[in-house]
Amino acid sequence: MDILIAFGVVSAIGLILAILLALVSHFFAVEEDETVKLLREALPGVNCGACGFKGCDDYAAALAEGRAKPNLCVPGAESTAKQIGEILNVAVEPPKDVVAFVHCNGNCDATSKKAEYRGISTCRAASAIYGGPNACSYGCLGLGDCAAACPAGAICMKDGIAHVDTSRCLGCALCVATCPKKVISMVPQEAATVVMCNSRDKGADARKACKNACIGCKKCEKVCPEGAITVTDNLAKIDYTKCTGCGICAESCPTGCLKKVFFPDLPEVSEEG
Repeated sequence: MDILIAFGVVSAIGLILAILLALVSHFFAVEEDETVKLLREALPGVNCGACGFKGCDDYAAALAEGRAKPNLCVPGAESTAKQIGEILNVAVEPPKDVVAFVHCNGNCDATSKKAEYRGISTCRAASAIYGGPNACSYGCLGLGDCAAACPAGAICMKDGIAHVDTSRCLGCALCVATCPKKVISMVPQEAATVVMCNSRDKGADARKACKNACIGCKKCEKVCPEGAITVTDNLAKIDYTKCTGCGICAESCPTGCLKKVFFPDLPEVSEEG
């Protein structure tokens, strides 16, 4: 009899709590904003943070509240921008296509090691010890932090440095944020010439550390008919708003650190991300 009474009491308490939970759930439920739901479905779900928000959920909420521009989703590209514009009933200029590029050509044949590194196999850890083991303190360390961060698997390590498969690159810039040497940057997809160096050392020192280095000679700056190249801190930089892709700068570069390139079209991002 005592067992039955105890069972009955417990059952009654459970029933009362279930009723209370149901009532609380009903009266205190937060209705989901339909606009936020539609925006979230339009976003690719990569959660890369390239838009400046923590992920797609935060960006969708910010869009619905008018706190964010509707063309910040680089991985979603034009199709996502178009959907967002239709949902918000606004005109949206699609984001410009960009790809990640590794500004380093310090492969195993071009540079050497100043020390042997035996530690945690990450670029960040190696960089914290006297700038890393490589002779060039500005170059790619080749330990793959960027590859680990890439959600598209577009980066691999080859011949001691990182390489980006631009046909798979989403343009999220997570690799840029991850690289401790700031060797990677986002360049326009239509870029025709790139600088494959990150060294700020003076010419002789840069060439001593890596035979493919930019030596700051300014030949490229002098021959560019559009004034698209400037040499700052011993390193050539390209203004892609001025560059016409003529390739004269690459032809004049004595170390070959300026290269002509072609980036294929970016793939469509699926709704599953």
